[in-house]
Amino acid sequence: MKILVTGAAGYVGSVVTEHLINQGHAVTALDSLKHGHRAAVHPKAVFVQGDLLDEAWLRSVFAGASFDAVVHLAAEALIDKSIWDPGLFFRANVVGGLNLLDAMAAAKVTRLVFSSTAAVYGAPATLPITEDSPCVPVNSYGESKLAFERVLEWYRVAHGLRYVSLRYFNAAGATELYGEYHVPETHLIPILFEAALGERPEVNLYGTDYDTPDGTCVRDYIHVSDIAHAHVLALTQIDRVGGRAYNMGNGAGYSNRKVIDTVREITGRPVKVVPAARRPGDPPQLVASGDRIRQELGWQPAFPQIHTIVESAWKWRLRHRKGYAA
Repeated sequence: MKILVTGAAGYVGSVVTEHLINQGHAVTALDSLKHGHRAAVHPKAVFVQGDLLDEAWLRSVFAGASFDAVVHLAAEALIDKSIWDPGLFFRANVVGGLNLLDAMAAAKVTRLVFSSTAAVYGAPATLPITEDSPCVPVNSYGESKLAFERVLEWYRVAHGLRYVSLRYFNAAGATELYGEYHVPETHLIPILFEAALGERPEVNLYGTDYDTPDGTCVRDYIHVSDIAHAHVLALTQIDRVGGRAYNMGNGAGYSNRKVIDTVREITGRPVKVVPAARRPGDPPQLVASGDRIRQELGWQPAFPQIHTIVESAWKWRLRHRKGYAA
């Protein structure tokens, strides 16, 4: 298939592109490079740089390209920032998404796999979270992703769009080629790596008195390769299951303290952790059920263990001490 991947220079996008190319697909990799890295684009992909908010440019990308499908990962995704700058998120994630859908409709491209987020659920009342759980986002990031999911159904009605939305929490880990590197970094595992490498003096542990087994927050971690595999499965089965949303989850999460202990074990280095007050809005546990995607798409995480996830990420980080700059 000939596939357009948006956000292909980002963390998850780079690995999704890698998996698609390894499966023999022809990939056009689109990214603005606002957050992504040119070096994270697979060398066998055709790279095009631009922003989804540039509607005329976007339509020119589709003109004569004859794409069979689109995998849409481009987004603003910093949750903290989404609280104080919601306009940025609704423009990028909803308006940019609408421009993409209109360009697809004009070019008669009717298949879309959307990389959504489990943040659409907000703070769940019951665990694990299923696809039937209420969607009550607690930030504009989750709200903007949910808004675009709702738009997809109307484009199905109007234009025959076949789509799949994939919802997940914490992408982690790395492949041999691509890993996680953000500036500034906001995710726990790479932050802990920075402390292990002496790039930051300490790491704050937000909340140690939650009603969890060790008092720290519990989160679902999914290896980025397993996330990419789910995108490929959704793409290959979209004509059969189009119009569905799927959670990706291991079914049981890992506590912040467990992640910290695992990083110390894998790196063999001291990591100074300082207990800190809870962050407002942090639920004690966020764990998604992956039952539906297992039953309907045959997805099974190949790397569910936190030890494997951290080890793959650490190996990549040691090979890329300055991220994609070296």
